[in-house]
Amino acid sequence: MSKIKFLFLLITIFTLLAGCGQAQEGNASSVSGELNFYTSQPDADAEKLISAFNEHYPDVNVTVYRSGTEEVISKVQAEKQAGEVQADVLLVADSVTFESLKKQEMLLEYKSDEAEQIPESFVDPDGMYTGTKVMSTALVVNSEKVSEMPTSWTALTDADSSGQVVMPSPLYSGAAAYNLGVLTRNDEFGWKFYENVKANEPMITQGNGDVLKAVANGEKSYGMVVDFIVARAEADGSPVKLVYPDEGVPVITEPIGIMQKTDNQPAAKAFVDFVLSQEGQELAAEIGYTPIREGVSAPKGLKTIEEMSVLEADINELYQNRELDKEQFNQLFGE
Repeated sequence: MSKIKFLFLLITIFTLLAGCGQAQEGNASSVSGELNFYTSQPDADAEKLISAFNEHYPDVNVTVYRSGTEEVISKVQAEKQAGEVQADVLLVADSVTFESLKKQEMLLEYKSDEAEQIPESFVDPDGMYTGTKVMSTALVVNSEKVSEMPTSWTALTDADSSGQVVMPSPLYSGAAAYNLGVLTRNDEFGWKFYENVKANEPMITQGNGDVLKAVANGEKSYGMVVDFIVARAEADGSPVKLVYPDEGVPVITEPIGIMQKTDNQPAAKAFVDFVLSQEGQELAAEIGYTPIREGVSAPKGLKTIEEMSVLEADINELYQNRELDKEQFNQLFGE
């Protein structure tokens, strides 16, 4: 190849690269405005996510409403009744919650290209929502109070555990509501499991964070809790141990979706794309979650979905019976 042709080739390549960079900058600059993000994620985690998103989209002002899944959905439904849903993007505990919104035609169809790297079973076939992480519910045990680690969910029902059990309320926590539906439809557990837990006079908290706190400070010995907060606390030196019971664990995926009447589709779609992207999933792992995207490793101390024995139930049955399940739980535990 002559020097002139080689020089021309280099100029062409640099021109194309510069054009791509300008196109990306142009796309980012065209995404701006207000974005209301409703989530059940811990505040600190949501802040890290938004900060990383704003590095790419600095002209988007993201406002966060954060609470337990059940309260987030109550707010959304109240806004709907008032005539206008304020949320643009929703990221809460489980797919059952999103199925309810889907049935009410409250979600916008959006099939992100990034979802191609997410296992098909975690992506709504109609494009209404997509899982963002893998999060199981397992046991948290105080390692200073308990010398021999349990291997079974019976740690919560054994007579020796009386007065030493704590669990989140499904009236507040979406993960707890999902667990309730799954476990009561599993022959190995059923409502008998919750009745036996009740016999041990458990502490019922609002969210998973309070469960971890009660076990970590020694107030209780055993808890039912989402896995990532235990692994995170254990890594920070807290006297807790994460145990995946032999019978298996319920798993949620904290899906993300766009509300049907969002006022800012470009920003909402960009936000979803970022959460599902390689960078977004690596951020999730860095924060301490098991990523859902293929090719991104789980943090130390957590199992991948392939390593878990997953307890499941039919999603339509869970959706149709969620309120009845919560009502029965309330009657049993006197919440």
